[in-house]
Amino acid sequence: MSGSIYLIQDNSQLVEMTAEPYESEALLQKLLADYPSLLAGEQIDIAAPRRWLLVSREISIPDGEDSAGRWALDLLFVDQDGIPTIVEVKRSCNTQIRREVVGQMLDYAANAVVYWSVEKIRAQFEAKLNAEQQLIEFLGTEEVDVEKFWQKVKTNLQAGKVRLVFVADHIPAELQRIVEFLNQQMNPAQVLAVEIKQYVGQGLKTLVPRVIGQTIKISTTYPIEKRQWDASSFIKEVEIKYGTEAAAVASLILEWSIAQQMQIQWGTGKSYGSFVPKFNYQGKNRTFFRVWTNATIEILAYESPFNLEDKKAELLNRFKSAVGSSISLNPYCWYIPFSALNDEIALRHFLEVMGWAIQEIKS
Repeated sequence: MSGSIYLIQDNSQLVEMTAEPYESEALLQKLLADYPSLLAGEQIDIAAPRRWLLVSREISIPDGEDSAGRWALDLLFVDQDGIPTIVEVKRSCNTQIRREVVGQMLDYAANAVVYWSVEKIRAQFEAKLNAEQQLIEFLGTEEVDVEKFWQKVKTNLQAGKVRLVFVADHIPAELQRIVEFLNQQMNPAQVLAVEIKQYVGQGLKTLVPRVIGQTIKISTTYPIEKRQWDASSFIKEVEIKYGTEAAAVASLILEWSIAQQMQIQWGTGKSYGSFVPKFNYQGKNRTFFRVWTNATIEILAYESPFNLEDKKAELLNRFKSAVGSSISLNPYCWYIPFSALNDEIALRHFLEVMGWAIQEIKS
């Protein structure tokens, strides 16, 4: 494996971290079990980032009504909408990752949909220590309707609405093409791959996930249904879904952008909306951030000079000083929830960082 990333420590020392394979597939499986967020739910669904509840490792899948189990699945998760998510882990050095793993995964999915019962899935989960508390924390309320949640799982399973996820330290091109094809064809099932590269250097380790396989589906027969957003509909949508405080944050960011003489481009998404403030520099419209109706600000941290590691690190440190640890990091885009900006001081500091960043791009 090749490639490096660079980490600037608090003492300004630059640490080069190089990509290295995992010692074993079992290690990568354990990392996913311990840290399900490595499945990069925010990349899978930016409007409603997927969250994961681990049901079990090594759960058996039967191939008949009376079968005790023919296969052992690496990991089974469910997301917040009760969609069963089947995860198979391979290292890039495993030759099965190119074609054999696809047939293996399809075997799992085809038989799981027919022969799994929600009672079995639930029993596997509830056999875990502190299972009830895990479910309450996962759904985010102590008044959780447990029966309703497992009914969702049952409905999705019976409808074949499952998610198949291949995970590896490197996804080869052959597998990527197959995943993209299957993801287009297998509605309502979803097929994805998640590449989780491991970078190591000077006793430090960094894991970088990337979702592969999502494609934009365009119909040549029927027009894509759109919704033209504007200030009024955007603020109203945020208020309905996230409350008055979130709507106030959206309004203040919009007002600030207009005061900075930015041109506002409104999105046309049907399910969720956006506005994109653009500023002109050297005769071109530049974009540094987007604001979404899912109460999230997306920072596009790749415009020059932030394509340089030292400037990107400085930008990140400034954002962290403003909003704390709320910022969610991907290699090219960072996400900040409105909830981190409910405090007037935090919002003011955040906007100061935004202003500084835009001036840096211009200069």
